[in-house]
Amino acid sequence: MHIIAVVCWFAGLFYLPRLFVYHAMSEDQTSRDRFCIMERKLYRGIMMPSMIATVMLGMAIIKMNPALFSTGGWLHAKLALALLLVGYHFMCGAQLKRFADAGNTHSHKFFRWFNEIPVLFLVTIVILVVIKPF
Repeated sequence: MHIIAVVCWFAGLFYLPRLFVYHAMSEDQTSRDRFCIMERKLYRGIMMPSMIATVMLGMAIIKMNPALFSTGGWLHAKLALALLLVGYHFMCGAQLKRFADAGNTHSHKFFRWFNEIPVLFLVTIVILVVIKPF
């Protein structure tokens, strides 16, 4: 269940910043309003529940097997990255609010780069979990 929640969360983390790219490029009010609705539904309906499920299920895994903390530093690194990813999630939420309030100051080029951040997290976290390098 934890892996399913992570997959759902990352789907939103990949898609919401892409919507920000298109939203920043939109030129008419109808498009802007449509993007606001899409972004809000994605964030509240998919991303937030998936993030909560990911965190809660991850905590349950650790509670059921506290010995994981003695298997090396990979889990500590993974948890630190997961915490940073939660921060990124809330940055997306803050940006969503800026768009809704017509207060966005970033270009579509900024969001194209912003959209790549979850990829770095995903690759690093998967490597830590599978290889357990330290």
